[in-house]
Amino acid sequence: MRGLSALASRASPAIKTVSEEAYNHRKFNRENPTKRKPKAALNPRSTDKFATPSRGKSGSKCPSLSFNSNILISDRNEEFRVKSVDHQYIAEILSRKDWFLLINHEYKAKRISLNPRLLVSILQNQENPLHPLRFYIWVLKINPLLAKNQSVRSALANVLYRKGPVILSVELLQDIRTSGCEITEDLLCILIGSWGRIGLAKYCAEIFGQISFLGLSPSTRLYNAVIDALVKSNSLDVAYLKFQQMPLDNCNPDRFTYNILIHGVCRIGVVDEALRLVKQMESLGCSPNVFTYTILVDGFCNARRFDEAFKVLETMKDRNVSPNDATFRSLVHGVFRSVDPSKAFELLSRYLEKQAVLPKVVCDIILCCLSDNKMPKEAALFLVKAREKGYSPDSSTFNITVTCLIRGLDVNKTCEILDSFVEQGLRPCFNTYISLIEALFKAGRDGEGNRYMNEMLQVGLVSNAYSYNMVIDCFCKASMMNRASETFREMKQCGIDPNIVTFNTLISGYSKNGEIDKARSMLEMLLEHGFKPNVFTFSSIIDGLCRAHQIGDAFNCFNEMVEWGVAPNAITYNILIRSLCVVGDVAKSMKLLRRMRDNGINPDVFSFNALIQSFCRMNKVEKAQNLFVSMLASGLIPDNFTYCAFIKALCESGRLDEAKELFLSMEANRCIPDSHTCNLIIDALTQQARFEEAKLIARKYSNQGISPNSIPVL
Repeated sequence: MRGLSALASRASPAIKTVSEEAYNHRKFNRENPTKRKPKAALNPRSTDKFATPSRGKSGSKCPSLSFNSNILISDRNEEFRVKSVDHQYIAEILSRKDWFLLINHEYKAKRISLNPRLLVSILQNQENPLHPLRFYIWVLKINPLLAKNQSVRSALANVLYRKGPVILSVELLQDIRTSGCEITEDLLCILIGSWGRIGLAKYCAEIFGQISFLGLSPSTRLYNAVIDALVKSNSLDVAYLKFQQMPLDNCNPDRFTYNILIHGVCRIGVVDEALRLVKQMESLGCSPNVFTYTILVDGFCNARRFDEAFKVLETMKDRNVSPNDATFRSLVHGVFRSVDPSKAFELLSRYLEKQAVLPKVVCDIILCCLSDNKMPKEAALFLVKAREKGYSPDSSTFNITVTCLIRGLDVNKTCEILDSFVEQGLRPCFNTYISLIEALFKAGRDGEGNRYMNEMLQVGLVSNAYSYNMVIDCFCKASMMNRASETFREMKQCGIDPNIVTFNTLISGYSKNGEIDKARSMLEMLLEHGFKPNVFTFSSIIDGLCRAHQIGDAFNCFNEMVEWGVAPNAITYNILIRSLCVVGDVAKSMKLLRRMRDNGINPDVFSFNALIQSFCRMNKVEKAQNLFVSMLASGLIPDNFTYCAFIKALCESGRLDEAKELFLSMEANRCIPDSHTCNLIIDALTQQARFEEAKLIARKYSNQGISPNSIPVL
């Protein structure tokens, strides 16, 4: 800090000591950065009796964070830049008994300036929760107006909650009074709020009952603070007692008081009590505001009383109270949270049909909820209908929705919707373009895919290594390796250096396409660029060799991988296990599975599935069952491939009842049967003329959106 030694010469002995120690500490750290050692607190036990242990990490040092060096402050018509403030130094000062005197000295020496951003930074970067409290008390004494700044108050409240609690012990109160400060109503409200968030309901009530010893009198604001704290700490009954005591202290409940209680009863589902409180509130001349109505909307949704939730919006309209974004979010999220997504969509659509103008935020949230719940048909329908009423989504909502449509809607319909919004000026983001192009290439619509690719290039979305890598990967997935190679060359021509991901993507693409020689050439290029092959590089080459039935070379590559110091992962082992099973060498696959475990790599579902399917094909169901038991013991959840292998083997060996029993146990084992698994057991039952059993299964899973095969004589 600037001018520290000169100022210390005029200071008291205590100030001089701490200043010199801090200065020498920082000077030592600058001259010997590699020999820096933790510096003990000047008085490490001085605060133990004031604060309870932190709920987070205790005893750890505060990081030396810096303030924004570009903050300009004025002093005698001169502007100068505030130097970085050492938070550890501030913490050392605040840990001493004479903290108030020392911090005051720093302020007068202009090493601490008073502005909201700096104060928030100091409050947030103190490990001991007592320190920010002390610092705030000092600010309250020096500049009461600044202490009431909302960002400063919020910072203190958050740090007391995260690192507290700080209790009002006799020693702490004595320390505050000795420093010439006092606990104000504003500070007590912040403390009570932090205790409520932590869950110290009883302590809140006890302190409130003793506020006269703090020199304070009961007020509506203090009552609101304690009632809010009690509600947040799930002590609604005690909150009601405090509410009933207000008239005894000549304190009148206001709109804040009622809103707090209404929120509390709505949160536990007692909406009728909330309505009673609203009536009582109105009888006292307090009109409900947007926060009151928002709380009611959320409460009615939680109670599944949706008609009343919608009526609240009508009441707001009649009383000229405009809903805000929070109101609409509470409505949409509340409906989706409380009922099946399809029912929620139906209810909200019915409400919006009656609206002449669609609230944009409602439409945005509905589309996001439909996308989150993987409902592409409903999202497409809503998007088209809402556009007819003048709705235009923002860029974020549009991209989320289009991504949902790409994954679950017909690609033609998706392109049609996308193009119609692009004409209105909306632009898909890079990831949306890539997802759509991949879907088009996968559907064999190369022409359309190329059109969108060119459009994406024209608007400049492909401009860095990440975007080029994604384009190359897109071509690799579509087995369009010539296009991938062209993109790679264009990337280098544009002056963008390829990275390890670029080479790995191309190596994987060539390997899966059976072009092993080109994969090897790309590996050589990777080495020429100074990159070291990683586990993904080796796994891709091993996979390519296995696909080319060069198992021996694949194992040589596997051994070379270890020589390079690259540890194989589960994917590497799975490739080899699967390939050995394909060529019928199940015994060697089992040895590889054991080796995998011995090397500390846990097999996954794919590791077991390859072996289980092989044993089932060989009609060795008992050995497959042993693996199945081992799989469950490892905490793995079998998937449809696992069950299909067993069900098919059991059916072929005439053990249909066992197959059916296994099928019915799938959901209990957290695996939902897909259409292939359902059709497998339905076909087996049908072949044995067990039509009623097949019908029951078909009906059950048809209701879940799975399409079973047709069943004769149903």
